[in-house]
Amino acid sequence: MGSDGLYEFVATLRRHWRACGVDPIAISDLDDLDYGDCQWNTFQEVEEQWPRLYAQRFTAPQFVRFPNGEALQDIVLRSANGLRRVIVGFPDAAVVLVGHESINRVMLLQLLDQPLSAYWRIAQDPCAI
Repeated sequence: MGSDGLYEFVATLRRHWRACGVDPIAISDLDDLDYGDCQWNTFQEVEEQWPRLYAQRFTAPQFVRFPNGEALQDIVLRSANGLRRVIVGFPDAAVVLVGHESINRVMLLQLLDQPLSAYWRIAQDPCAI
């Protein structure tokens, strides 16, 4: 369930940013969901080891907390703080936020004033808006 290509993704972005003369800033409040014990497992492995959690993730994501990881409510708090820091820190600048699927969905839900139960109603591939 984790992003196995995160290192390559970040390295590629840095090359593109440097070519464009952009100095990227990492904002830890905008890190993706911590899947805890499920991190780096395939969907099939998670479904086999935690079948109820796996099913609930797709039917009622607002009630899921990953073992030794986060719930959507946790990243709502983090991402709201991260968005606030961006808005306050760059009031007159054009800003590009690059994130992963869960953090992107949660930020969009906040910006659209939608509940966490609408999580799967937003089509979101990893790193896409």
